[in-house]
Amino acid sequence: MKMLLLLTLLWRDALCGSPSVQIGGLFPRGADQEYSAFRVGMVQFGTADFRLTPHIDNLEVANSFAVTNCFCSQFSRGVYAIFGFYDKKSVNTITSFCETLHVSFITPSFPVEGMNQFVLQMRPDIKGPLVSLVEYYKWEKFAYLYDSDRGLSTLQVILDTAAERKWVVTAINVGNLKDERKDEAYRSLFQDLESRKERRIILDCEQDKVKDIMEQVITIGRHVKGYHYIIANLGFVDGDLSKIQYGGANVSGFQIVDFDDPVVAKFDQRWEALEEKEYPGADTRIRYTSALTYDAVQVMTEAFRFLHKQRIDMSRRGNSGDCLANPAVPWAQGVEIERALKQVRVDGLTGNIQFDQYGKRVNYSVTIMELKNNGPVKIGYWNEVDKMVVTKSDLYPNDTMGMENKTVVVTTILEAPYVMLKKNAELFQDNDRYEGYCVDLAAEIAKHCGIRYQLRIVKDGKYGARDAETKIWNGMVGELVYGKADIAVAPLTITLVREEVIDFSKPFMSLGISIMIKKPQKSKPGVFSFLDPLAYEIWMCIVFAYIGVSVVLFLVSRFSPYEWQLEEPEDGALPLTTESTNEFGIFNSLWFSLGAFMRQGCDISPRSLSGRIVGGVWWFFTLIIISSYTANLAAFLTVERMVSPIESAEDLAKQTEIAYGTLDSGSTKEFFRRSKIALFDKMWQYMKSAEPSVFVKKTAEGVLRVRKSKGKYAYLLESTMNEYIEQRKPCDTMKVGGNLDSKGYGIATPKGSSLRVPVNLAVLKLNEQGTLDKMKNKWWYDKGECGFKDSTSKEKTSALSLSNVAGVFYILVGGLGLAMMVALVEFCYKSRTEAKKMKMTFTDAMRSKARMSITGQTSENGRVPVAYLRPGLPMSLSMTDLS
Repeated sequence: MKMLLLLTLLWRDALCGSPSVQIGGLFPRGADQEYSAFRVGMVQFGTADFRLTPHIDNLEVANSFAVTNCFCSQFSRGVYAIFGFYDKKSVNTITSFCETLHVSFITPSFPVEGMNQFVLQMRPDIKGPLVSLVEYYKWEKFAYLYDSDRGLSTLQVILDTAAERKWVVTAINVGNLKDERKDEAYRSLFQDLESRKERRIILDCEQDKVKDIMEQVITIGRHVKGYHYIIANLGFVDGDLSKIQYGGANVSGFQIVDFDDPVVAKFDQRWEALEEKEYPGADTRIRYTSALTYDAVQVMTEAFRFLHKQRIDMSRRGNSGDCLANPAVPWAQGVEIERALKQVRVDGLTGNIQFDQYGKRVNYSVTIMELKNNGPVKIGYWNEVDKMVVTKSDLYPNDTMGMENKTVVVTTILEAPYVMLKKNAELFQDNDRYEGYCVDLAAEIAKHCGIRYQLRIVKDGKYGARDAETKIWNGMVGELVYGKADIAVAPLTITLVREEVIDFSKPFMSLGISIMIKKPQKSKPGVFSFLDPLAYEIWMCIVFAYIGVSVVLFLVSRFSPYEWQLEEPEDGALPLTTESTNEFGIFNSLWFSLGAFMRQGCDISPRSLSGRIVGGVWWFFTLIIISSYTANLAAFLTVERMVSPIESAEDLAKQTEIAYGTLDSGSTKEFFRRSKIALFDKMWQYMKSAEPSVFVKKTAEGVLRVRKSKGKYAYLLESTMNEYIEQRKPCDTMKVGGNLDSKGYGIATPKGSSLRVPVNLAVLKLNEQGTLDKMKNKWWYDKGECGFKDSTSKEKTSALSLSNVAGVFYILVGGLGLAMMVALVEFCYKSRTEAKKMKMTFTDAMRSKARMSITGQTSENGRVPVAYLRPGLPMSLSMTDLS
């Protein structure tokens, strides 16, 4: 606040009557920090006896028409010089106006070739430092990526030098890429360079484009050991290098603003004290283009103060204010101002400021920078006299040192049974605190590779995924990418996006995505569980078949003459009637069919061929049905079954009652996000939109959610982990369905690591020796708490209990009760019939029937009359007479 108040007071004092010189300013839209530096310079270098008065225009510098209008507007206001920016589309317009009207133009934009008398270029030329740095690194083959908006002069010098020294240069223009396709274009470009083994690259671009390129370099893993980048601008520390800092690649560049210089350090303190609302961009360290802007104000102030002291007449007369006059009238004092500007010699934020007769910077010094693991570091400087001077001899700062004298950092993750803390871990130190499959694997790898190692748990507890916005990798992949670890031994899935930024060994374990659900309760046998061997539809078909066969048997017996016969009387008796009888009435047909179905037979059987055909096919039918029923009955009554609500991914996708999710920041989530299969895409659409979120931060959280959800949550995870948890108490989870994909776990190393080959060979050797299988059996099944998987996968038989066959007893009791009721109905019906026939009361008839049912006698004397005909009796005798 004090600094802001001081600047405000100085500005107010400067406006109170001191001599002023009109200065024009052309700023592109978005150059907030440069404009703030311009304003600060106006206040800082203005004094009570002299000041500069600016006239500012904001414009699109790529629009030549807008540049023309603004330039003419500034000139018509009577400005003595113009400060501003240009690009390749407007530079010719500006230089033409300056040459024609003799108006000096001071710019921090890229230097242009040719003799432009009235253009003062604040930015030093980078051609000399760049060529010297390439020579220092002894590059003979490299790619040169340039932005055509900055001109082609530097490219021309590089190509000329390459022709002289037989360099092989691949020049690529990255200035014409469309914004909406630039990321894809950058990735494609670097993949093409990789195919041509181009790993030494010069980026001749401004920082905003360098930032975009570096983001894609990190995305595809081209920021690791073996790659070297030179950033060919003068603001090496202006960009955010933290993302590439730990990758292992060598990054070099140039810096025009030396923040260790006392002049710069003093300004930096004042700059930090400014209010960001008043001076946009003051919340960040000043960029080199802003520093050049600040120095330009100092140069203009010094030049016009000199002219003011010399009392040189700089007044504007006549039509000299019309830039479009025909013919053009140059400003008579323009040459004096141009000479005064070029004669200025001051020390600014960008070092010594001095110009030659063409308005180009001379006698300047550029700092050579390299990116180390601890940040940007000065390794030397370049000037026109000494050329490149190296003050530090560390040529390749990020090369991996030999492994024989280094303790390899092994990053891993706490995930049972791969890595677990021992129960008494506090009694141990370092690697001895952990146990598990990956702990044993790391020990075997170290033994085969002959290295010392230290296990380190990943800080954020994640496997590794790239943030969609920041493009930064997290988890174990991030630690490898950014140089915080040398190797990752963990259940890390081999995927395409990870393979682009790190190297994987051959898989040490194969697996796939599987479904975990809460183990359903074992179904209790129902009362009628003996009906379970056959489906409900089959039972219904059997009932209809039984009725149908009985009816057909009844009909064929009626129509077949062989089923009709005369009733034979007892020996010595005469027949009572000459009518034929048929044994297969409807009730006898039903009884025959039922007896055959129950495998009990019947006291009657068909005599006709048609009836026997019906009986034969019915016997065959019952043979197959009863045999099938008997075969399944034992299994259904003696095996305890579990009914699972979900059997496959299809079952999950077509319902909404059971929620399902995956681990956040893992390969399983990436699989569903990237899948083009309709089923998996449908599952992904559900998961990403589900509320509350179905994603979990850790596997343990997902397992706990399955156990507490009462069957309303399914967790999608790797099959190996699913099988392991299934063997852990309380043994209440289970794997259902097959694996959704096929993949593998691999040991990861940074791109270009010297550990890659020995680790790969060690994994292959362990696999061939069977060591990997032994370790898996040790941690999955030998230490299992729920029994071996083979025994649990087969249903266990047990003795029948009453609940298994209770329905049979119910049917027996029901049948007996029904028989008693039918007998009672028959008894009453018969009693009533006889009461009418014998002309006696219903009560007496029931009493008579009851006596017969109990004693077998109907009369008081205990005899039962028998009706038959004796020879010689008249045929008119009726049954009533016999009774």
